[in-house]
Amino acid sequence: MNIPKLITETAILAPPFLLALTMHELAHGYVADRLGDPTARAAGRLTMNPLKHLDPLGVLFFVIMKIGWAKPVPVNPSYFRRPEFGMMLVALAGPAANLVLAVVSVVAVKVVVAVPLLPGMILHPLVKMLAASVWINIMLTVFNLLPIPPLDGSRVLKGLLPKGLAAAYGSLERFGFLILLAFFYTGLLNRILNPILSFAQGLLLGRN
Repeated sequence: MNIPKLITETAILAPPFLLALTMHELAHGYVADRLGDPTARAAGRLTMNPLKHLDPLGVLFFVIMKIGWAKPVPVNPSYFRRPEFGMMLVALAGPAANLVLAVVSVVAVKVVVAVPLLPGMILHPLVKMLAASVWINIMLTVFNLLPIPPLDGSRVLKGLLPKGLAAAYGSLERFGFLILLAFFYTGLLNRILNPILSFAQGLLLGRN
């Protein structure tokens, strides 16, 4: 293992990764709060402090597999006037926040490259960090929209299904982690994600 390379890569990836996870979970909590659920606020999760959102296992997976997650924000849909619809909005908020961050990162890359006012020793790592932010946020957007419990996409799909099917589908959530591991180790997850990630990244960066 090339330790210096690993340290360099981690230093480049860590800031955009932490920001992406923080904004993702903050968006979930903020939308739930706006819809009348005070649970996230009471738990101290409406904050930009990444330490409040980190899941140690999710961070470890990101370092090893480049796919990670944060601690889910607690949400109590019984506070919502329309629980199913409210949960759909809360679920969509996280990927939407990542998509916005991806677009902002693209704009920032183009501005920083077009107007190189910073010295090279700062400019080059900054451009790499912003480019990493594009990839990380697209990855989190696409990954979380997969309809695999307990990912956000599954909560959106659950809200669209008839009650009987939604209950049966929701029962898969206790196996969600095992399903994700199976998708990863069989290579199915990469086969699903890679074409979408490549297309989205190319579209945002103007390479398609």
